[in-house]
Amino acid sequence: MNLLLLLPEDLVGPGVARLRGRRSAHVREVHRAEAGDTLKVGLLGGGIGTARVILAEGATVELELGELDQPPPAKLPLTLVLALPRPKVLNRVLASAASLGVARIVLVNAWRVEKAYWKSPRLGEDNLRLQRVLGLEQAVDTVLPELVLARLFRPFVERELPALAAGTRCLVAHPGAATPCPRGILEPVTLAIGPEGGWIEPEVESLRQVGFTPVDLGPRILRTETALAALVGRLF
Repeated sequence: MNLLLLLPEDLVGPGVARLRGRRSAHVREVHRAEAGDTLKVGLLGGGIGTARVILAEGATVELELGELDQPPPAKLPLTLVLALPRPKVLNRVLASAASLGVARIVLVNAWRVEKAYWKSPRLGEDNLRLQRVLGLEQAVDTVLPELVLARLFRPFVERELPALAAGTRCLVAHPGAATPCPRGILEPVTLAIGPEGGWIEPEVESLRQVGFTPVDLGPRILRTETALAALVGRLF
């Protein structure tokens, strides 16, 4: 945790925040903070600054906030359209995407996405927010990436994706594509990454019909979180 990210519900008075649970334990056990110590903090959706520990007893930590006047880092001009990963992978991918600065994440269905994935408790609102928060804490950011769930592939691609991708360069990662993935793009991008088994050809064709260019990252087939990091690093 490189940033102690405060939530609006943590504020218990003017300039005072109270923490319990995961973040309180981190402050006490990892930072080993005591009353009088200063920590780097940010407010979700707001600025970054410092806070002074005024209480660290039992399971509770209270902080006196200083000026939170430093802006968070700018988001990448990137919309990520991601075939819903396996539940065990979903948490890592969301945290990674948030830490990389992805501005918008769309979790979409695909032929090789098992129906059971959509029933996972990891798709609960609290978990989806927590994983993105963990990514922000790692990257010293305060702004959550927007998150959209699209349970039906074709209706999403045909009816919603064109508007989401308007004004961006549209790319779909697809092993074996004739076009290599470009480098150092200086424009907004909408990037579609399939399941670990890949998009099927009709899905690639549907994306092509709404303006997406299939691009190849190389001969190796990568896990979702590895492909995400490799593609973002190459594009930006």
